[in-house]
Amino acid sequence: MQRLYDFLRRHPTGVDSFWAVVLFAVTAVGLATEASQETRDPDVLTVILALVQCLAVAVRRRAPEKMLLLVAAGGLVQLITDNDVMVANFAMLVVIYTVATRDVTWARRFALGGGLVAAPLAQLRWHEDNGTGTLGTILLTGFMIVPFLLAWVMGDSLRTRRAYFAQLEERATRLEQEREAQAKVAVAAERARIARELHDVVAHNVSVMVVQADGAAYVMDQAPDQAKKALETISGTGRQALAEMRRLLGVLRTGEPAEGGEYVPQPDVEQIDDLIGQCRASGLTVDFKVEGTARPLPSGVELTAYRIVQEALTNTRKHGGPNAGASVRIVYFDDGLGLLVEDDGKGAPHELYEDGGADGRGHGLIGMRERVGMVGGTLDAGPRPGGGFRISALLPLKPAH
Repeated sequence: MQRLYDFLRRHPTGVDSFWAVVLFAVTAVGLATEASQETRDPDVLTVILALVQCLAVAVRRRAPEKMLLLVAAGGLVQLITDNDVMVANFAMLVVIYTVATRDVTWARRFALGGGLVAAPLAQLRWHEDNGTGTLGTILLTGFMIVPFLLAWVMGDSLRTRRAYFAQLEERATRLEQEREAQAKVAVAAERARIARELHDVVAHNVSVMVVQADGAAYVMDQAPDQAKKALETISGTGRQALAEMRRLLGVLRTGEPAEGGEYVPQPDVEQIDDLIGQCRASGLTVDFKVEGTARPLPSGVELTAYRIVQEALTNTRKHGGPNAGASVRIVYFDDGLGLLVEDDGKGAPHELYEDGGADGRGHGLIGMRERVGMVGGTLDAGPRPGGGFRISALLPLKPAH
């Protein structure tokens, strides 16, 4: 049954042609019966008018507006030539219904107007006094108008329902596109976050490894014990960097958490002490102080504070020059956390902190600003008046509204 239904939907003109043939056959039988009762042959013009009406039914979906004009012209000819109502006139109802389902305004209005005047014109043309009087004639005319109105209303209702479904489909498509766009934005933001994490991990650990390797090469012959200690530091730092990189890359490849149930390493403020100890072991002099009462902080603030200090000390090793020292201050306020990292080196090149790295460098400071912005804080980075570089950040404990 479903196959038959699908076949009929795929061949609408064939279905309409079938019903047009049936309509013409019924009309022909009626005309032949009427002619035999009057002992005459069917009128040729009547047959032509019947063919025209049935043709309109056959191709009503291909050219509904043209078929509307065709049946209207046929009806006028039928009135002028005094051809009485026949079964083929049923095609007018079908064409009016078809036009009402379309969005062509003038055709819909013309079909409605034609349907309203068709019955009164027919009543005036072929009126027979059956003793019902004027009231009876009016009631009969109104009754004859009803089928035309019903045909138009049914077609208009179908048009409205189709428009509603089309609107729903459009809305669903638009929502799906918006969801895809939001998913892409979320993926891009997550990848950018992971890229910042990866930059911090690689920049810090590789910087420590380079400093230790240079020191080991310098004292290899004079102080083998110090060189061995430096190589051990390089090995431990490299293993730590590889472990963190594996966890980050695992998220990028599979989207699943690494072993331990966490997506990425989540350092906190307490681990800044270990970070500074690692920097001191690599030869960088760091003065570290904590002011205020230490307390648990939101995870986003903890991670941002750790990464800012890590990146600032990495920049000191990279740009501060030999014998550069640094100081780190952490201040616990009632409503936020303050960070101040300064060094007495020669400072970073101007373009790295002013323009964000037009030559492809300077991503560390860009990452700092992005991290601070994500938690609603403020960051100031630039050269110190007395030489060196200074990074100051204020991280609120509650996100900004």
